[in-house]
Amino acid sequence: MIMEDNIDTDMIYHNRYLQITDPLEMGQYIFDNLEGYEDFAKKAKPGDIVFTGKNFGAGSSRQQAVDGFKTLGIQAIVAESFGAIYERNAINAAFPILTYHDLSSLDLKDGDTVKIDLVSGKLTNISNNNKTIIEAFSEVQMEIYNNNGLF
Repeated sequence: MIMEDNIDTDMIYHNRYLQITDPLEMGQYIFDNLEGYEDFAKKAKPGDIVFTGKNFGAGSSRQQAVDGFKTLGIQAIVAESFGAIYERNAINAAFPILTYHDLSSLDLKDGDTVKIDLVSGKLTNISNNNKTIIEAFSEVQMEIYNNNGLF
């Protein structure tokens, strides 16, 4: 899925659902407060990757905004940048987030199949065989990922 810039955590997981404490129930509410994406959770399939712009997840420190994606089976989020707290929460939870400078060479469209090498940062659009390099995992991020998080 390809999305817009500046999506804050209230748009990812609205505060009206904060009473839900079971992470397995959180995914169904991801983006239901974001115009045009209200049916995201119904359309999302395990293995999907979300591509978005700048400052994804800016705002509060809501862990549900990370856990909900994991519940849906979203494989990773690739963004131009992340809100600092969202980035830390995602890394600590071993949820793959990666940043890029330019994806234009991929000619990326909704529904394309992509492959990401977390170590090298090589991103391939398998649908058209276009490639680019994004920021690879840091050593610390890879260690946390390989240990299934800090918790």
